[in-house]
Amino acid sequence: MNLSGIESHIIEWLKDYAQKAGVSGYIVGVSGGVDSALTAALCARTGLHVQLLDMPIHQPQAHISRGNELIQALTTAYDHVTSRQVDLTQVFDSYVAALQLKDNDAKELALANARARLRMTTLYAEAQTLGYLVAGTGNKVEDFGVGFFTKYGDGGVDVSPIADLMKSEVRQMAAHLGVPQSILQAKPTDGLWEDERSDEDQLGASYAELEWAMRTLEARAWNPSEEPKDLLAQSSS
Repeated sequence: MNLSGIESHIIEWLKDYAQKAGVSGYIVGVSGGVDSALTAALCARTGLHVQLLDMPIHQPQAHISRGNELIQALTTAYDHVTSRQVDLTQVFDSYVAALQLKDNDAKELALANARARLRMTTLYAEAQTLGYLVAGTGNKVEDFGVGFFTKYGDGGVDVSPIADLMKSEVRQMAAHLGVPQSILQAKPTDGLWEDERSDEDQLGASYAELEWAMRTLEARAWNPSEEPKDLLAQSSS
């Protein structure tokens, strides 16, 4: 994997996109995870203005600490990178109280998605005020492989700089760009649940398994009329 080449390609693409859009920078929501860390690091290297936004909603302290470590590193290294925190906890609690949703099996998921959508509206309010674009943090596996994102939430972005990178490639690129070890070693989670369940807990498969399946289907030029299980069976024969 040509890490330097990929880095240069994404950075130039971000610069070119911003120029064509007539904007002066990007805004990135920082969560303490590796995807947002890599996106922020790539945006910072464009030389354009970058605003990092920390938006906790009942967030575990470990998530906040990791996010702050990244923010500190990037704002120290780059004069054109700034940051601020918008604590959405009280807003979210007021929203939940106003909704008065029925207690059923779907309520927990509805409120988890509401967190992502509240963050999206915050990012866009800030971006429009500053004249920036919202840089998404979705990778090839989650957002563009299995569809593991919130519609009109973290899926609501202007650009997706790491959309062509598998999760393992995201980690490699993040290490290459000097993302803090605390983030590289953290268990991937979307941060939308009170119990800190991981991405893999929700997906029911590991990222290694998902990458294997995606690469297998791509290599075999999957025909939509075929059953995926048949293709996977063939790959093991």
